Amino acid sequence: MIEKLETSLLAALKAVGVELPENFSVQVDASADLRFGDYQSNVAMVLAKRIKTNPRELATKLVEALDLGNLATADIAGPGFINFKIKNEAWSQRVGQLLGDDRLGVPLASPAQTIVVDFSAPNVAKPMHVGHIRSTIIGDSLARIARFLGHKVITDNHIGDWGTQFGMIIHGWKTVLDQDALECDPVAELLRVYRTVNGLCGDDEKVRETCKQELVKLQAGDQENLEIWEKCVELSKDGLQGIYDRLDVEFDFWYGESFYNDRLAPLVDEMLESGVARESEGAVCVFFDGDAKLGDKPTVVRKADGGFLYATTDLATIDFRVEEWDADQIWYVVGAPQQLHFQQIFEATRKRGLSPEMQHVSFGSILGEDRKLMKTRSGDNVQLVDVLDEAVERAGKVIEEKNPDMPADEKHSVAEIVGIGSVKFAELSQHRMTDYVFSWDRMLALQGDTAPYLQYSCVRVRSIFRKLDDGVKLDIEKIAITEEAEIHLARTLVRFGAVVPSLLDDFRPNLLANYLLELAKAFHSFFEACPVLKSEGETQNTRLVLCELTSRVLVKGLGLLGIEAPERM
Repeated sequence: MIEKLETSLLAALKAVGVELPENFSVQVDASADLRFGDYQSNVAMVLAKRIKTNPRELATKLVEALDLGNLATADIAGPGFINFKIKNEAWSQRVGQLLGDDRLGVPLASPAQTIVVDFSAPNVAKPMHVGHIRSTIIGDSLARIARFLGHKVITDNHIGDWGTQFGMIIHGWKTVLDQDALECDPVAELLRVYRTVNGLCGDDEKVRETCKQELVKLQAGDQENLEIWEKCVELSKDGLQGIYDRLDVEFDFWYGESFYNDRLAPLVDEMLESGVARESEGAVCVFFDGDAKLGDKPTVVRKADGGFLYATTDLATIDFRVEEWDADQIWYVVGAPQQLHFQQIFEATRKRGLSPEMQHVSFGSILGEDRKLMKTRSGDNVQLVDVLDEAVERAGKVIEEKNPDMPADEKHSVAEIVGIGSVKFAELSQHRMTDYVFSWDRMLALQGDTAPYLQYSCVRVRSIFRKLDDGVKLDIEKIAITEEAEIHLARTLVRFGAVVPSLLDDFRPNLLANYLLELAKAFHSFFEACPVLKSEGETQNTRLVLCELTSRVLVKGLGLLGIEAPERM
């Protein structure tokens, strides 16, 4: 509808003889105050300044020249706003079109691009903790949204599977490993081994030296140490995959740091030869002379002892993604503290002559109810699997209270859907840079801005159709939207097509979460004001179409957030 209004405005501008400045675009937006109409434009006010005329006079000329047909009526408000009120027949027609559109009004991106999304990226031999929630859930949602918009999306879990910690883990594997514990819970046992040896290193120089030598042997290709390392990586991946399966998160590739080892030395040599990097006190650095932000903050790509750093690996990773995947864009969903690192990496990449569009999709922290970083009582990071288990357990209690007669296996399945959906929505309903408080009670409430409220809304819509005869068919030719609650629901449904493309502007899936809450509230208001099952004929058909479309948009919208909608709750 916005496109049609913008086209009509362009034609009116041409009719009244207004020449548009180069690259000027006519813009129509949803009205902030529905008392004045459904949509509005300030085009007359913007152009009046340029052509030195009175904005209200220009708005009057444009309204007189507008040909809106059966779409809308137009009037003028204030100093020159043009307000549009969509006609009932136009709402009816658009709702019928959306019902027959698998994309629910969302246009495909043009041009489509190849986008690599780098997210989650836990370290091997350590369990995922609560700090991984934001990267994993935000990254997965952005990948889903970009795919739906038609982009070619490649998801890559750049795990930390190489580094100094493996000297400790290999030494611990040889000296303190509990084989039974390893078989029972591999990741927990590997973490115990690492912590044990790390503690010993603090007290004993000989242990530190032994760990260092084990690392040197690994890096030199020692067969025994390579086999231990490979087993650690394999066990860790299995443990991580179990969590990703519960979260319904998938990766196209798991190319960790070790994948790029052979590329690091040639990369640094090439950077030295090209002049992008130079030696400084024995190390090889990239300097950013003349850059206002980075001028005095070089990045090191090879240490004086010959060792490589995260920066080196990240630059090699960008090379691979451009060469092998032809990436147009690379998104790094990583916490805000890494901002300087990515600024350096992106600028170093540009200095090397590569030009993918690189974005650091940063985010804030998750806080406990004491408004401090969420930790266990002992001060350790809260493990992600414990968060998921508790969410499911608490959701199960809520479902037991609301629907005690539900079969046990279904109850467990629904608890998993609701519990994990609650964790995801608590994350995705926030602006990504907001530090938010993790509250179980608020997260799992059936009322308020929560996943259970949206999931219950889906269940409520579908329950309407379960009460109907199987033979009921929806007729898009017999839609007559007339009541104010019907109009408001239709207006909200139509907005989905504009909301989804906007989500990648500044990477804000929270806008979709907020939209879905508005849609659910519009549906509940409609449901209270407009009887569905007690209505008949064209009225019932119209209301069933609105219910069906609401169901589809809620399910699709939740799906883009990675949240499932159960059939019953």
